[in-house]
Amino acid sequence: MEMNSPVGPNALDAQGIVGKPLDRVDGRMKVTGGARYAYEMQQDNVLYGFVVEASIGKGTIRSIDTRAAEKTPGVVLVLTHHNAPAQGTGNHREAHPVLTGPQVTRYGQPVAFVIAESFEDARAAAYLVDIKYDRAVGKYALRGNLGAARVPRPSDSQPADSAVGDFAGALASAPVQLDVTYATPLQSHAMMEPHATLAMWDGDKLILHTANQMLNQGQQVIATTLKIPVENIRLISPFIGGGFGGKLWVNADAILAAIAARELTRPVKVALTRQQIFHVTTHRSDTIQRLRLGTDRDGRILAIGHDVFSGNLPSEQTFEGAALQTRTLYAGPNRLTRHRLVPLDIPVASSMRAPGESVGLMALECAMDELAEKLNLDPIELRIRNEPGEDPEKHIPFSSRHLIATGAGWWEWAWPRRLAATRFGFPRPMSD
Repeated sequence: MEMNSPVGPNALDAQGIVGKPLDRVDGRMKVTGGARYAYEMQQDNVLYGFVVEASIGKGTIRSIDTRAAEKTPGVVLVLTHHNAPAQGTGNHREAHPVLTGPQVTRYGQPVAFVIAESFEDARAAAYLVDIKYDRAVGKYALRGNLGAARVPRPSDSQPADSAVGDFAGALASAPVQLDVTYATPLQSHAMMEPHATLAMWDGDKLILHTANQMLNQGQQVIATTLKIPVENIRLISPFIGGGFGGKLWVNADAILAAIAARELTRPVKVALTRQQIFHVTTHRSDTIQRLRLGTDRDGRILAIGHDVFSGNLPSEQTFEGAALQTRTLYAGPNRLTRHRLVPLDIPVASSMRAPGESVGLMALECAMDELAEKLNLDPIELRIRNEPGEDPEKHIPFSSRHLIATGAGWWEWAWPRRLAATRFGFPRPMSD
């Protein structure tokens, strides 16, 4: 059967609309250019904003001179921490305050916002904002700061750590042992549609055409940030030109546009440049992952351990849950998974497509491949021998599970992924 063929009516997994030959209702609009994205929305008398980013990693703004920018043709306002309104605070899931003070916590942090009659005027004036900094020592590299790692709060009801049986004892007595460490790099979104917002006010009601994946959540974040009732906020986002987690949360473009539009009583439009997206929005943290596997001589797992380090701003609790899938994927009576979060002075790390699993599965499957080589065992056979009959940690049956049924084709695709991870010696800052 071809991949694009509809599933038969008796297929066990066909539920609801799955398997039905339905047309995508927005397909024609998208392929013919009729779909309007946030920055394409039109409004009379609109102004354009451009974000000025911090050029240091950490420190304090000693002075900020906006006079040259304000004299540039077309410029109507330059916002800084000196004239921006007070805002609500919280982590990036609760609020997104901007221009709240002279402290610089990360490279690329918005430190000024230029609003002008055209995008070109705003961009030209942005380069004339003269900022002097007092630099501070920052922590930027994950590997160099593992000693500061802490146990993060649970993420989406998932605890940071899990333990079943006697992992240390089972590993020590296992006839075959593997202890490997992988590192994965920072990853950033680069979706086709940039983060963009058109903000306008109707009395005390805020209307935002914005690129956002979760509008109800976005309403609450904006309400908390701007200190206005949530019912006074309307977010409109009929189309998303790629999100993948990068547009789950409210970013600086929405808050800055809303503040400026209220201040000037005119609509304000802003789009982050491709370069700004890498600093002003969220990204996936780099990781350091240690996999320890112990088996009998037939390759059946006796002990499986997965330790993960990731980094984030000190104010954040989001960690890359790279060991979460290890809790369920393969059998083994003795298990240990742990996540540690390293405070770093870098842009916020948050959800990115397949959060946790994307980099975690790569490390786990690379380790399984190396284990197969050590056992002189076919890598598919190794996985078949360790197929669990139930959730190996919760001891409840799976509603469905088709890993083995995917066959050799999947493993032939997965095998080259081992080349994408970097191996090196593990500093072992965790004690068992």
